[in-house]
Amino acid sequence: MYDQTRAQQPPDGRPGSAGRRTPGPEPLLAAAERADVTQRLHHALNTFAHSPLEALEEAETAFDEAAARLMSALTERRRALHDGWHDQDPETQGEELRHALRQYSEITQRLLRM
Repeated sequence: MYDQTRAQQPPDGRPGSAGRRTPGPEPLLAAAERADVTQRLHHALNTFAHSPLEALEEAETAFDEAAARLMSALTERRRALHDGWHDQDPETQGEELRHALRQYSEITQRLLRM
């Protein structure tokens, strides 16, 4: 998600700096949401031998829930990105616009790799 406060801070170019985050994108879903869907899916996998139809229904529900949560997260991420750059003056806010473009590119590439 676009963080305007973070974008306005000067970059820290020193390797190993304590202020730097580890590289890599932020997860689209919170850890608790991922854990919930994963737990439900594992339950479905573990109960398949005893009740295959119920296990398939549970797996389908877990899939639907994951898809809905991802769609909601993507919609919110898009709204936040749009709000961060929309109505900005390209002449004075060039770095913020570049950051937003990188964010759009990163999330679109992640979607295409799925």
